[in-house]
Amino acid sequence: MLTKDRAVCIRTTDYSETSQIVILFARLSGKVRAIAKGSKRPKSAFDGPIEVLSFGEIVFSDPHRDSLVTLTEFQQQPVPAGLRRHLFALHSALFAAELLDAMTDDFDPHQALFDQFMQFLEDMKDEELTRQRRDVLVRLILLQVVLLREAGLHPVFGACANCKRALSDNWRDVYFSSVANGLICRDCEMSFPDRSRIDRKVAHSLADLKRIADADEKTLDGIERLLVHHFTHILNRPPRMAKVLLPQ
Repeated sequence: MLTKDRAVCIRTTDYSETSQIVILFARLSGKVRAIAKGSKRPKSAFDGPIEVLSFGEIVFSDPHRDSLVTLTEFQQQPVPAGLRRHLFALHSALFAAELLDAMTDDFDPHQALFDQFMQFLEDMKDEELTRQRRDVLVRLILLQVVLLREAGLHPVFGACANCKRALSDNWRDVYFSSVANGLICRDCEMSFPDRSRIDRKVAHSLADLKRIADADEKTLDGIERLLVHHFTHILNRPPRMAKVLLPQ
């Protein structure tokens, strides 16, 4: 049986001198692990070796849930030029691909997440945008928020995750706890040893995502640090690409 879908490559591994193992994130099929036989040959059905972040229409066969499928076609669209020219944009896209691989299950489709990632890659075609670190970071943050929501792990940002008191300008201090999966108020923070104090602008931006588009770069860096910290807690390890994203 042949399955057709639209997908983006999120990971590759050399299998032999001529073939690759690829992980694809497909719109209708979810995450698909496939062998691309002969993909590294000069002439193949894949227009050359498959690259991470390339995307397009795919055809695969033998979709057994406990083994690799065989990729028979991949009409690769090239990686957006802006990613090749601007290192932060490239690192952000690779970080997003790493999270997609780590946070999704095989054959578990998430169409909203796929569409958000494809929009991210589409935006990276804009040379003016990709050279602006802040603009790339805004889009990366919004993608991660969608990922957490689709994974059923979206933190509580509009209130204290413990006592449920709504976030407001009256909060003197704001904390975040991955164990609590959300914001923690000053009255509850002592109950969560993993809590860390966060800037109020960070908290209010996450509670009202419309603010992220206008947030300053310092606030965006604070949001990204919080998200990286939270993904580290979820995965029990830091994402590999996280260390190159944020200023030390």
